[in-house]
Amino acid sequence: MLLRGCLVVLLLGVQFAFGQQKPNPDWVNQKFSMFIHWGLYSELGGVWKEQPVRAGYSEQIQSFAKIPKAEYEAVAKVFDPEKWNADSVVALAKAAGMKSIVFTSKHHDGFCMYHSKYTKYNIVDATPFKRDVMKELSEACRRQGVKFAVYYSLIDWNFPGNGITPHNADAISKEHHAFSMHQVEEIMTNYGPVSEIWFDMGSLSGQQSKELYDLVNRLQPQCMVSGRLGNDRGDFAVMADNAYPNYKIGVPWQTPASFFDETWSYRSWQERGSLDKKIDEKLRSLVKVVSRGGNFLLNIGPRGDGSVVEFERDALLAMGKWMKRYGEAIYNTKANPFDHAVEWGDITCKGNNLYLFVEQVPADRNIMLNGLIGKAKKANLLADGKVLTLKQNGQTVSISIPGDVKPDRGMVVVKLECAGAFRVIPDQILETSELSSVNAIPVYAYSSMDYYSSFRSTVGFSWNFKKSGKTIVPAIVYTAGDRGKELRLIIDGKEQVVTLEGGDVQKLNNYPEGITWGKVYMHTPRADRFNGNILGVKEEINENVKGWRLWDDFKVGKALRVPMQEKQSIHVLHELTSDREQDVLVELGVADGVQVALNGETVLLRTYVGGIPRTNEVIKLHLKKGVNRLVVKLHNRYGTEVTYLMNPNVKQEEYKLRLKSMKLYQGEIHDCRLGMAHPANNNSDMGLRDIRVELE
Repeated sequence: MLLRGCLVVLLLGVQFAFGQQKPNPDWVNQKFSMFIHWGLYSELGGVWKEQPVRAGYSEQIQSFAKIPKAEYEAVAKVFDPEKWNADSVVALAKAAGMKSIVFTSKHHDGFCMYHSKYTKYNIVDATPFKRDVMKELSEACRRQGVKFAVYYSLIDWNFPGNGITPHNADAISKEHHAFSMHQVEEIMTNYGPVSEIWFDMGSLSGQQSKELYDLVNRLQPQCMVSGRLGNDRGDFAVMADNAYPNYKIGVPWQTPASFFDETWSYRSWQERGSLDKKIDEKLRSLVKVVSRGGNFLLNIGPRGDGSVVEFERDALLAMGKWMKRYGEAIYNTKANPFDHAVEWGDITCKGNNLYLFVEQVPADRNIMLNGLIGKAKKANLLADGKVLTLKQNGQTVSISIPGDVKPDRGMVVVKLECAGAFRVIPDQILETSELSSVNAIPVYAYSSMDYYSSFRSTVGFSWNFKKSGKTIVPAIVYTAGDRGKELRLIIDGKEQVVTLEGGDVQKLNNYPEGITWGKVYMHTPRADRFNGNILGVKEEINENVKGWRLWDDFKVGKALRVPMQEKQSIHVLHELTSDREQDVLVELGVADGVQVALNGETVLLRTYVGGIPRTNEVIKLHLKKGVNRLVVKLHNRYGTEVTYLMNPNVKQEEYKLRLKSMKLYQGEIHDCRLGMAHPANNNSDMGLRDIRVELE
């Protein structure tokens, strides 16, 4: 299994250098945190009218059990969590090795677990308890040196005029948005330092997301904002619930995890199974996330009376004991520097050290590392310092695990010290002077228009190449579609920032007259998500296939307006024939989201939210000889129409911009990285698929 986009350390280093307050290094390095789902729903414990509610998460029981609003609100009259003790909860998080706590200030039901002056539907005004539990938790966190953070639901079933929908991705009214702004302001003002705010759900307009982000940034500039705010207005990407990517990500990111996939909040009838197996499972999940450069946010769901479920408490305490032995290999570490995941486990690194988490000890008890450029100095068991037999043959390191060493919670953790700085040999070393998106290793992020319209985005390209000599002269070849963009090029640690303007004109070696634009079909689903998928297109598509129709009004080069609803897409299929294999540039009109696929291969996948300019794209199509099938998806999230344009009548030329000479590392293997110099946000796809870096 490959872990692509390996130079996370380098890319984050660039962000720290230029980003001032963010990303907050304390947040990036904390690695392990506590999530707390606790609210009015906890009093019910997944039960309504003496019957277990088995559908959905228990924190959404109001929706899944179809509880009338008045009956659900009445639960507040008996919500009296007399066993709540903020200091005990923080002490538990600390004992578990967790560096911060994210607390549900308000979930989808709209009930506030803090004293909000904008609604009486809160734990102080609506319950017999009369205490601000969030205030108590924030103060306990400060006393004990644990970072305090909050979860805030962007949907609110209790807000006047709002209903409950199963998808939880409702648009936010003007009045509701104003209410959210007031509540976020009071949270950011009245509860001390907030290390992160975890927005969730809803489908905000681009302006709404911007206003909430700017509000948080103004009041607490170091507070990290979750990507689930939408419209790519976030400081860190959030994976789907309990999701563990098998690729590394070039921006700060986090996996939210629950002890049980079925629920986040307390469920009285939950089958919990083996405690030991659960401890091992969550520790392996923690290592998996950290070895890929992320943070692990593990949830507990206290009971309605405020007490922590013993199963979860005991699991956390056991994890904490493990963390005391092995925390050095978790905290303040960077992702596995190798391009690949090793067969025997996972790797983290810090300084000149590699930390090896061995889950499967080979039969011969020797674990191998291939491709280490540097001198391995010493290997020892991290738990007790026992020195292990270490051998190095060139770039291959072998470490022997004695037969009497037993796994600790399913892992043997080894510390490998290098005599100085080290590098690793990339899996892919190019022997070409032309670097493009085709032969690049992508650097990934996670773009999110809203919870249901999100996809893995590309925010950088990386290459490793062979070349002798002490210096190199790079050039960037670009098309009119990327003119004016400001890029950062890094070769062997040296960087240049360049604006794509001017350069030598290079005519494309093509013959547009040999291209025949044929039939055009259109399909308009009633509702659609923008998640990187284009509606499946089969070879036999024609006007008789359900959902598709001939688009008689369409003309090549003519812009056409298509009426649309929110969250709707238009799918357009072009059949075009080329008399030879060739590249051709075309101009494409864009919408909130655009995806283009040619003969089944993605050519463009971007959203135009979060400050990304809404300008037509010029894209390069690599046509094969014969019939080609071009599918375009335009996604409308907010407006009432999209404008479709497919225009091949553009200048068929590129521009070669020569840059300054750059020094190279000693040796033949070198690295090159390319990305936006000053991206509008961290998670939006950068495009640049037609860029080439030429090395002279």
